[in-house]
Amino acid sequence: MAIEEGQAQVIQKFVNKASTLETTSSLANLIVEATSHPSLFAFSEILSLPNILQLQGTEDSAYIDLLRLFGYGTWRDYKGTSAMLPKLSQDQILKLKQLTVLTLSETNKVLFYNKLQEELEVSNVQFAAERDLMHGQLGSMIDTLGNWLATSDTVLSLIEEKIDCASKMCQLNMDHQQEHQGRIDEGKKNIHFKKSQHVQDLCFLEYGDGFDFLGGPMEHEEDLMRSKK
Repeated sequence: MAIEEGQAQVIQKFVNKASTLETTSSLANLIVEATSHPSLFAFSEILSLPNILQLQGTEDSAYIDLLRLFGYGTWRDYKGTSAMLPKLSQDQILKLKQLTVLTLSETNKVLFYNKLQEELEVSNVQFAAERDLMHGQLGSMIDTLGNWLATSDTVLSLIEEKIDCASKMCQLNMDHQQEHQGRIDEGKKNIHFKKSQHVQDLCFLEYGDGFDFLGGPMEHEEDLMRSKK
């Protein structure tokens, strides 16, 4: 509640100030101030002011576009239109990236780090916020970092074990497939051998009855004809 009240007070401060300004340059400066303010994250009320809207079509019209960007746009939007907008200060860049995170959180239940890297153009972590330690806190900080390191080592060991287990399971599966294929090939060979043996048996039986395999009379018929002569 305190944050919301503080936000409302900051908005009202800029609304009141903007209402008293008349020149386009002073309104442009107010927009720069508002978009740089560390505690201001809503700009629709300022955008709706009549004198702010009068910037449209003037030489300072880019500033109302800048205000709209901070009201509804993202860092990606700025990169696509930066040539037509005023150059941002470091405070404005930080603010717009913060607003971009808020926009992403509206449509993504979980914000993955690689998504933030892409949208905010953060290639790596260059620095982190620091805090002073009171006397007696150093030991606790060392213990905390030591516990974190030990936990990281444990997690790493578990990951390595799972990778090793997965590799072994993969090899076992490959061995099983090869064994299964070998049995299939052996079965095919046996079937082929039995078929060949069966054909040979049929040939033998027919030769034994005086017929060749093609069904014609052979030597037995020729002997009968000779005896008649």
